[in-house]
Amino acid sequence: MKEKDLQVIIATDCGSTTTKAILIEKKGDTYRQTFRGEAPTTVEAPFEDVTKGVLNAITEVEELSGRKILDGEKIITPNSGNTGADIYVSTSSAGGGLQMMVAGAVKTMTGESAQRCALGAGAIVMDVLASNDGRADHEKIERIRQLRPDMILLSGGTDGGTVTHVVELGQFIKAADPKPRLGASYKLPVIYAGNKDAREKITEILGEGTALMKTDNLRPILERENLMPARHKIHDIFLEHVMQQAPGYPRLMNMVHAPIMPTPMAVGLMVEKFAKAKNYNVLAVDIGGATTDVFSVFSGVFNRTVSANLGMSYSISNVMAEAGLPNIMRWLSFDMDEQDLRNRLKNKMIRPTTVPQTVEDLQIEHAVAREALRLAFDQHKMLAVGLKGVQQERSISDAFEQTATGQSLIRMMDLNYIIGSGGILAHSPRRIQSAILMTDAYQPEGITMLAVDSIFMMPHLGVLAQISEKASLDVFYHDCLVKLGACIAPRGLAKEGQNIMEWEITEESGSASGGKQSGVLKFGELIHIPFKAKGKISAKPVKGFDMGHGNGIKIEGEIEGGVAGIILDGRGRPFEPPKMHSKRIADLNKWSKSVEMYPV
Repeated sequence: MKEKDLQVIIATDCGSTTTKAILIEKKGDTYRQTFRGEAPTTVEAPFEDVTKGVLNAITEVEELSGRKILDGEKIITPNSGNTGADIYVSTSSAGGGLQMMVAGAVKTMTGESAQRCALGAGAIVMDVLASNDGRADHEKIERIRQLRPDMILLSGGTDGGTVTHVVELGQFIKAADPKPRLGASYKLPVIYAGNKDAREKITEILGEGTALMKTDNLRPILERENLMPARHKIHDIFLEHVMQQAPGYPRLMNMVHAPIMPTPMAVGLMVEKFAKAKNYNVLAVDIGGATTDVFSVFSGVFNRTVSANLGMSYSISNVMAEAGLPNIMRWLSFDMDEQDLRNRLKNKMIRPTTVPQTVEDLQIEHAVAREALRLAFDQHKMLAVGLKGVQQERSISDAFEQTATGQSLIRMMDLNYIIGSGGILAHSPRRIQSAILMTDAYQPEGITMLAVDSIFMMPHLGVLAQISEKASLDVFYHDCLVKLGACIAPRGLAKEGQNIMEWEITEESGSASGGKQSGVLKFGELIHIPFKAKGKISAKPVKGFDMGHGNGIKIEGEIEGGVAGIILDGRGRPFEPPKMHSKRIADLNKWSKSVEMYPV
């Protein structure tokens, strides 16, 4: 179907607990999301048919919109008057999503490339096997047997290089004879994306016992990664093998008008489309009950990581263990006994659907969220790096670029946009709370726009982008993104109370107030300016502080506000709450009051 003929679109996202449906309609020249419905996902007993939840969610959209979309269990196409839709698309993470194991010759080189490849395709990486991972041969074989992944990605060696390591890994897989997680009747898919000279050997070893597929090498030469061919293969196998085994998926595949995408892959695609359309560097996070996904696009390079053990309910104890209680308690502006905090967090784990009942409960959740976001981001920075093992000749331009081998691609001063999604960020009682959580966890530098995904619509829009980029971006700008406002943070450290930056913000002419605001930011201060319009900013940091143009150099540029306004963050970078107990509590209360974070 031609893009210009698209008038009405129905999209669903089958999550592990909830299936969400949205209706998108063309209004004039712009696509808008008009109605939404949700229903429990029905992949488990007693239904064991994912389409039941899909039909229930679409039925709710029908009831709310007054549009007849279903004829029994079929979607009526094309749309005509108040009946039917032009296309139906869907994403899915029901049934635990796509679980993979990856193997590479060297853990920090092809092992990492294989991990980036699988994560970018929307998978959860259960383990990374490598020749040098320190495990004995029998331990590797036992691990493959134990995990029962949906598929294995095997890579290693540059084209024309050594074949011994990757052949050895192939033999471990053969010896393990792994059985897939879903569907006992079919062979486990293995994708070989390593040295092309080892293909024949790998076919000899794995050709019979597994469903072997070969594709281009992930690291054909040391200086280059080639992840897309293997990512496409992962997606194809996900549809052909994994989806076919999940309850009701073959029926869902017959209903849709575009291939079903794993939910994280669709979110990643939407982040990429947005970054490309605006020419931005973007960081996006989806913090859930069990996992936290981080997506980034820097200088056009897309990365995704999954912190499978960091979440706000099922995995809250892992956040406590990994961050440590002192790190969670440093965000609390009141005295609390460690044991009391431990008990409250354990309660959340065993009753994952509870919501905070008091301001104190909410502050505890926000403290945990900051640490979960920080830890997931640290893991992301470790994987989003330049290629390791490459001897680069450094020219003057390289020195400025700072993307040396093995160095993180994430540079906070170059970041334009942070997008948050997941319950704690999308549904905080006050929007300023989401803005402060992301500011504290990520510590943006210079000028950074903050936003949240209003109702977790990014998966629907990512899968729709395959068919109509315009429709997905229209809805993304108008209905999906809730702009919180900008964070302005000079990088540097000083004594408390010292003047660190003069600032002036002017609303663009034609706006309601059209005013000008200015002042001086002191070190240790957090200033909140209600500001919803677009405007201009000029900021002159003092010597020792940087706003992106260098030490003490004034910057001028565009700025945009939002529902939470503009935050001037003078707490310095890197920022940490004070170590001294009484000072920390006083500062946290002062900052909270200055942005009206909680009811007084």
